[in-house]
Amino acid sequence: MHSSLSNIRLAGVAVTTGSVVRDFIADGLAAGVDRAALERTAKTIGLRERRVAAAGITALDLCADATERLLSEMGLDATSIDAVIFVTQTPDHSQPNNASLLHGRLGLSKSAPAYDLSMGCSGWVTGLHQAALLCAHGGAARVLLCAGDTLSRLTNPGDRSTDPLFGDAGSATLVEKTGRSAPLHFVLGADGSGAEAIIVRQGGARHPAGSLAERTDAEGNRTHDANLVMNGADVFSFTLREVPSAIESVMRHASYAPTTTDALVLHQANRFILSTLAKKTGFTEAQTPMSVVEHFGNQSSASIPCALIHCLGNRLEAGPLKVVGCGFGVGLSWGAFAGEIGPLTIAPILSLPQ
Repeated sequence: MHSSLSNIRLAGVAVTTGSVVRDFIADGLAAGVDRAALERTAKTIGLRERRVAAAGITALDLCADATERLLSEMGLDATSIDAVIFVTQTPDHSQPNNASLLHGRLGLSKSAPAYDLSMGCSGWVTGLHQAALLCAHGGAARVLLCAGDTLSRLTNPGDRSTDPLFGDAGSATLVEKTGRSAPLHFVLGADGSGAEAIIVRQGGARHPAGSLAERTDAEGNRTHDANLVMNGADVFSFTLREVPSAIESVMRHASYAPTTTDALVLHQANRFILSTLAKKTGFTEAQTPMSVVEHFGNQSSASIPCALIHCLGNRLEAGPLKVVGCGFGVGLSWGAFAGEIGPLTIAPILSLPQ
């Protein structure tokens, strides 16, 4: 699906990460993995350290902190927010939704709707599209988009194929209606036939509870049914099959070319995937932020806003930049966007507790 929305802008972005630093090499050595093998993997995939949430800290807490810091940075009152969209797959409760809990925590107006989107790695782009729709056609002047997860709570420390990848973070993005601005272009899609390539089988209505007996695969990775499990080969195949064409499609709609685009900002899955996608779509590695995963881990729906701040923050504050981006993963789903971003307010990346 293609959509172009005008007279909207990204006004500000903030990210809060977990406070516990986990080292890829140290954790691997403790698990009995050979150092040389760890060093090879670290170099290829870009894994060094990740930030995970401390006990008792949830995605709601991380996003609330990011929101409060962003509002303070911009000198705005929370009552100026006309709607809240919260993208997460690790909510505090199955009911009520995180957006309503954040609405109450911030003290927003009763006229401001608040709803969740259950999306993963493509979620920030999907949420941005929803926020832009509310501003362009829904009567909102300012929408708060929160996107974050604590996926480290779902992985099994004994699963070396998945556990070392994920960091925890929450983001806040303010989207505003403007009098006149260039359009933002979106291309969204899904392939539900591959939905079980990334899955947590237990904990929903289909399988609310059951045995937590661990299974061990041929590589020695241990998981049970309440863990997040991922078929890496299927996810990689999906990524190479769908993401380049989504990026190329949104660039056609925006009349962009790699040589005239400032940055390609992708979901920070791992360095190998990012490098491969950059090459396939005609971008240089210098145009493509890749350092988030080695400093923070794969942050699911918070990874694109983290990349905007960590790798492009100073330039976006001065802005505008022509940016193409794409999130991809759980579902299997993808969302690509293209447009001018900036100048905008950037709040520094901090951890919680600070």
